[in-house]
Amino acid sequence: MTKQIPNLFTLLNLVFGCLAIVSTLQNGIVIQYAADGTQLIDIPEKIWMASLFIGLAAAVDFLDGFVARLFKAGSEMGKQLDSLADVVSFAVAPSLILYQFLRMSIAQEEDGLNASIIWLVPAFSLACAGAWRLAKFNIDESQSYGFKGVPTPAVGLVVASIPLIYWNNHSQLIVDVLFNKWFLYGIIVLLSWLMVSNLPIMAMKFKDYGLKSNLPKIILLGIAIIAAFIFHWLAVPIVFIVYIILSLLLKQTSS
Repeated sequence: MTKQIPNLFTLLNLVFGCLAIVSTLQNGIVIQYAADGTQLIDIPEKIWMASLFIGLAAAVDFLDGFVARLFKAGSEMGKQLDSLADVVSFAVAPSLILYQFLRMSIAQEEDGLNASIIWLVPAFSLACAGAWRLAKFNIDESQSYGFKGVPTPAVGLVVASIPLIYWNNHSQLIVDVLFNKWFLYGIIVLLSWLMVSNLPIMAMKFKDYGLKSNLPKIILLGIAIIAAFIFHWLAVPIVFIVYIILSLLLKQTSS
């Protein structure tokens, strides 16, 4: 029975991913009119719940591996199940967040509400890249304590931070950037490429308790804490960038 405990955590990851999808799909574009008749278009604030569920999925995703090692209950089925859950929580759900932000961006343009859906389809490139990355991971035995390409949970968390950054900042510049369709297309292309690339990315797992071997992870954790206090939700993409830089530097020093 204990061998199934990690799989229950993985299924909980999947449930949170499904809830993130539902939260995103339930919130379409809201059209309001100002007193002077100006049309105002916005995304309902409840979409932030999708970010919450993706965050919870990431926490559970981390725990299922820990629990599997704790109970020595790792299995091939658990590995496959984990990837299937990750596709939903960190690829499909984030794609739908980007889809909604693209809708918002294009809807603000002239006759944007009647724009072809073809302008929104690129959002699902992220889901495709995530599925490709996880399939590649499942057949590559060399990625136990290091990754080839950025892991899907990291990408999912970056995308999940977008609604939180939008509703918790006071900068019009940031709002304008988040609703710039070319910026969103760029983010989609960049994150998709990072997942399917062969960049050497460190895994946030501890092989031992030595300071030297875990120093990059400790540095990343310290930067994350400081950035969270200073930049709030903007800290998520900042830490993501630092994560990639540290991974590449670690590869350089070890080669």
